[in-house]
Amino acid sequence: MFRFVLHYGIHFIVPILIAFLFFKEHRLKIALILLAGMLIDIDHLLAEPIFDPNRCSINFHPLHSYWAIVVYCILPFFKPTRLIGLALIIHIIADITDCLLI
Repeated sequence: MFRFVLHYGIHFIVPILIAFLFFKEHRLKIALILLAGMLIDIDHLLAEPIFDPNRCSINFHPLHSYWAIVVYCILPFFKPTRLIGLALIIHIIADITDCLLI
């Protein structure tokens, strides 16, 4: 239960908290952008089974590969991609945390 709450807490609560604490003028828009980081889970559709609670996503799915993570870590250094990069890094942190608790 702890693993589930921590994993999905990072996926959903952390982006909303960041938006509401650091982006007060556009908090709803920023929260939605940060939550959109969940869209990289589309690559789970390529796996069989699609969902396996005991599988580590990191370096298993294409959008969770080490190469993709390197790109996500570069994105925040450029203003046009800063929020997208932050969203993807938050997502990867959630998945790394989940992997550590398997």
